Amino acid sequence: MLNIESGIDSLTNFKRQTAEYLERLHQSGEPVVLTVNGKAQVVVQDAAAYQKLVDAAMKAERDETIAAIREGLADVEAGRTKPARPALKALAKKYNIPMSGK
Repeated sequence: MLNIESGIDSLTNFKRQTAEYLERLHQSGEPVVLTVNGKAQVVVQDAAAYQKLVDAAMKAERDETIAAIREGLADVEAGRTKPARPALKALAKKYNIPMSGK
């Protein structure tokens, strides 16, 4: 989580005190937003903290995919499906898309 008190600083300060910033990043695991002319330009983060963020995002995506598959399977079991070919033909007709094949 970004700490508003200490998590925003200028790129100039970061360049002047890189070693100190890197130590703080390693110890806290919290990112730092670096600004140029007062506007946020880049986020610097410890590699281990970044990997945790990537892993969490991948898990969330995987969980969403699994939930969607389960929902689809439940629809099939409950008979809430239609054959694909008639649905595709209807969409093609609606949007004036030529159909290849049958």
